[in-house]
Amino acid sequence: MLTKINHLGVAVTSIEEALPFYRDTLGMNFAGIEEVPSQLVKVAFLSIGESKIELLEPTSPESPVAKFLEKNGPGVHHVAYGVQDIEATIARLVAGGTRMIDTAPRNGAHGARIAFLHPKSSNGVLTELCEVHQGSH
Repeated sequence: MLTKINHLGVAVTSIEEALPFYRDTLGMNFAGIEEVPSQLVKVAFLSIGESKIELLEPTSPESPVAKFLEKNGPGVHHVAYGVQDIEATIARLVAGGTRMIDTAPRNGAHGARIAFLHPKSSNGVLTELCEVHQGSH
């Protein structure tokens, strides 16, 4: 069902302020910034080896990331797992009693199709399913 950890999402108040630590201090490869209007966030993409980090900056006070920052401050926001067939994965999870935030996939960064599991079903960890097609990041 899951193919790999796709990325870790890290909530930040400012990409401009957070980026130098990851890029310059830690030496991660910076692959650009994309705004994802449907999620009300701006995302900076970093990688180290096969692992990826996404820095998430809210673009609106209504953003789920803004609400996370208000409650928890900056830090790890979610873990995203790669899947090959997001609809089948969602169906299997729902059939098994998993509580979903998204019962149907939506569009995420880099053309990925995504869906979130409710943290109450995943031991307090916000969990994202991420279906990425060849040629996407």
